[in-house]
Amino acid sequence: MFDNIKNILIIKPSALGDIVHSLPFLAIVKKRFPHAGIDWVVAHGLHKFLEGHPMIDKLWVIKKDQWKKIGNLNHTLKEISELRKGLKAAEYDVSIDLSGLFRSGIISYFSKADIRLGFKESDEGSPFFYTHKIHGSMNIHAIDRYLKIALFMGCSIDQIDYPFAPYDPNPPILNLLPEKFLVMSPSAGKPANRWPAQKFGRLAAKLLLPTVVIASLAEADIAREVVAHSKGKAISVAGQTSLKELIALIGRARFFVCNDTGPMHIAAALDIPVFAIFGPANPVRTGPYGKNHTIIQKKMECIPCYAKQPCSHFKCMNELSVEDAFKIIDQKISQT
Repeated sequence: MFDNIKNILIIKPSALGDIVHSLPFLAIVKKRFPHAGIDWVVAHGLHKFLEGHPMIDKLWVIKKDQWKKIGNLNHTLKEISELRKGLKAAEYDVSIDLSGLFRSGIISYFSKADIRLGFKESDEGSPFFYTHKIHGSMNIHAIDRYLKIALFMGCSIDQIDYPFAPYDPNPPILNLLPEKFLVMSPSAGKPANRWPAQKFGRLAAKLLLPTVVIASLAEADIAREVVAHSKGKAISVAGQTSLKELIALIGRARFFVCNDTGPMHIAAALDIPVFAIFGPANPVRTGPYGKNHTIIQKKMECIPCYAKQPCSHFKCMNELSVEDAFKIIDQKISQT
């Protein structure tokens, strides 16, 4: 089925962590099909993370966050129409939907590829648009799940690599930082996944190394709260780095402390020791990939929680103490 494959489309618009998870899949597929062109559908903003990638021939950049806004309906319809025409004209042999949502399923259908791959367990009716449905399992890590499709395509999955797009390893921001530091990422996409910022600050105050706090410009207030409670041990670079500069910054860290968030997966990919604070989410699925990392999670009967609407009190996060987190980190660091 996969003989004479010339053009491949990967559909994984977002989020940052999911795109990092997809990089090993990209490397494995490119190794299996070295002469095939590979294109990628990615969300606007996150496209900067993949720009200039030597394994990707074309980025189809979509403004998916605007698609849900009624006021942008005319523009959205025009963008979708142009995307449909462009994908059809590209004459893809294979499309691979790693997102498994209705939107990504439609994009897969737009490609008109003879072989349209996706997961049997995908949401929102997206499997309807696939020609072949692969059992990925919801009880394994996202990276291992993606590799199920790679296996179906006849790829060898013996080696896991993270081929980042080219980036400057010495961005100017590094000149403003201490020689040795840890990085903290206190934000998260969902409120339920956020350990309180003041607790991150109090944790920073107890750690020996100075702390560099990262966050987007929109979440700079969270970073400022961490700094305010750190007793002078933390500095914020929120909004001061591009996505590619973030790779270089994280790569210099002695270790990384975070919530369940995208930069955590960059740290794991770079083999920086990660201390990930988890609440309701399941780290088996979305935790840092690899053995060099530590999950900090309060033991509760309701964890992991797969409720569509998480509880309002977030006990699993709020009851995790600074002392407990510090004890785990200090013990692990002292052993290295």
